Amino acid sequence: MTLLNAPTYNADRENLKRNLLIGAGALVALIVVIAFAGILTGHGWFFSNLPAEHRVHHFLTDIENKDFKAAYAIYVNDPAWEQNTAKYTAYPLSRFTEDWTTYSDVGAIKSHHVDKSVTDGTGPFGTGIIVGVTANGSKRMFIWYERKDGTLTYPPPHVFSY
Repeated sequence: MTLLNAPTYNADRENLKRNLLIGAGALVALIVVIAFAGILTGHGWFFSNLPAEHRVHHFLTDIENKDFKAAYAIYVNDPAWEQNTAKYTAYPLSRFTEDWTTYSDVGAIKSHHVDKSVTDGTGPFGTGIIVGVTANGSKRMFIWYERKDGTLTYPPPHVFSY
């Protein structure tokens, strides 16, 4: 093929190329926005911490409703914990109930709001998540969510400021 017999211009093909490039650019921009929106709103890269935040929310809702058995099941990540109580003799339900009522730093939890979370530990998404909560309208507390087994721990190894 020489310059004098170049292929004919195909408008449909050129429109398709242009539209694919615009779509790819828009997709990349959307991915970047979603990634940074999660960080800026305090929910982790790509909102990856939301499942842990929801778990802490359900846990604290059970504490508010004084359903300590359901809250304990979330805390130890074992819905069938009552069938195997020997596994949890180091931290039984009675001690858990005392810790979240009598000996609680924030008192009896009557209301809560999950504020934000921070990934902590090694790896790109960390080994755990520290979830910041405002309890009873003004008391801040932090709960650790362990990624490998889904258990909760209070207090976390350290806290963050916000």
